[in-house]
Amino acid sequence: MGLNSALQMSSRSLEIFTTGIQVAGQNVANANTPGYVREEILLEPANPYRQGSLVLGTGAKIGGVRQSIDLFLEKRLHNANSDYAAADATRLIYEQLQAEINELGSNDLSTKLNEFVAALDEATNQPDSAALRSLVAVRGETLANDIVALRDRVNSLRSAQSVKVESLTEEANQLINEIAHLNPQITKLEASGLLQSDAGALRTQRYNALNRLSEIVPIKFQERSDGSVDVYSGTNYLILTGHTQQLELEARGDRQVVIHDVSLSETDALINGSGGELQGVIQGRDEVIGAFIDQLDQLTSSFIFEFNKIHSSGEGLSGYTEIESFNGVDDTSAALNSDEAGLFFEVEHGSFQLKVTNALTGITQTTNIAIDLDGVGTDTSLDSLQASLDAVGNISASISTDGHLQLNAADGYEIKFGNDTSGVLASLGINTFFTGTDTSNLKINEIVKNDQNFLATGRGGGPADNSNMLSLSGILDKGLTGLNGSSINQFYDTTITNIAQKTAATATLASGTEAYRGGLQNQREQFSGVSLDEEAIKIMNFQNSYQAAARLVTIIDELYSVLLNM
Repeated sequence: MGLNSALQMSSRSLEIFTTGIQVAGQNVANANTPGYVREEILLEPANPYRQGSLVLGTGAKIGGVRQSIDLFLEKRLHNANSDYAAADATRLIYEQLQAEINELGSNDLSTKLNEFVAALDEATNQPDSAALRSLVAVRGETLANDIVALRDRVNSLRSAQSVKVESLTEEANQLINEIAHLNPQITKLEASGLLQSDAGALRTQRYNALNRLSEIVPIKFQERSDGSVDVYSGTNYLILTGHTQQLELEARGDRQVVIHDVSLSETDALINGSGGELQGVIQGRDEVIGAFIDQLDQLTSSFIFEFNKIHSSGEGLSGYTEIESFNGVDDTSAALNSDEAGLFFEVEHGSFQLKVTNALTGITQTTNIAIDLDGVGTDTSLDSLQASLDAVGNISASISTDGHLQLNAADGYEIKFGNDTSGVLASLGINTFFTGTDTSNLKINEIVKNDQNFLATGRGGGPADNSNMLSLSGILDKGLTGLNGSSINQFYDTTITNIAQKTAATATLASGTEAYRGGLQNQREQFSGVSLDEEAIKIMNFQNSYQAAARLVTIIDELYSVLLNM
């Protein structure tokens, strides 16, 4: 029995060392394969046996082929992936937003605002100059176009983030399906053998899929005893005992663009975790770009209303023979400051002057039109305002079917306005410089654009009167109610400064999370990666051991020959 046992032990040793070389060769072959997890052959002593009074060993046996993986380290790496991906996505969006604003360039918004005010200043010195009045109109139109163009660029940037959300959602679903399909394959392969071996290549695919999924959405995974894994995002499962949840997109309109919310197919829970590229893109889309759009709209709306309030209280070189309000009223019988009226800009209790001038004699009849909005009694509606205006001599007032106020002067007469303390003219869009309500529809009034004699430079003092232009030229430094008391310059500077500061902060955060993740990746590489030097040493050791086992077989063969020849 001694020679037979020795021969069996030697034969088994040859098989062990051959397998060891094969495993080491597998590692060498995948040394440059991304995400590959090093495999190790597990050796353990074979069961001994009794021979007479002796207990003898039977060599070694293979306990299995296992991957060198630290699951706790994998989970830490997944968390780091989510943190970095979210921070980097937000950083990129801030940088792209800064590029679109282009505040340090020659065509930035602050430059256009200052150029417009510079034109107003020049016209203040010579209000009767046709060239300077024309320059104001040109600069005003340029400013309006630039504001709208900035909004369009930012809208395009926001739409691009929605496309990115779609792409990431599709990729996440593919990864969820891949992991779900790998689970039963791994379970089946590992359960089919007697030895506790890992389904190495399949597990590597699954680890890679989990790693990429953790970059898109924050995940946690738990490995079951059969080798399958359950995957969660927050408190919601993505994969659970063979069941999966897909990420679903729901489109909705927001700030003039179509965006997508992401929710889970079974629980309908929104994906709103604390990390992941998907969350970073959604947050950047809505809270970074969306917030800037809101601030730009707030700035533009306040600028339009305040500038138009001043302009509508002044008069140009020419009066109107007819004029129609740019903005309509939803309910002409409702108080002008009510929600039912539907005016974007708020009308206050006050009054304005209606001036009707005989073009031949130059005699002007000035009528004070009260806007009663004190909440006591019957407040002014568009219907009552029309009646008050229609009662003034030499003009007629009417309301169109779509709620627009129309004024027509009698032959030989013209209409001008002044001293509006209610804001009703600016709110309705009468005698204004700009039309529109925010960045989505801002334009220069076509009346002023086509005839600069309607530019309201004065307040009734003749062609040289610049009193209204003086007020218009100070618009950038005037504290505005719509900006919480800040001036346009202050509000815009604060907005741009905040974006610059947050861009720097997110860049720092992204850099820090990247460094932390890099440290964990290095730890993983040291623990699970392939060292060609180490594998070469293993191959040499297995080779030497194989040669020794082969030599032992030769010796046993020689002993058998001696035994047979006795």
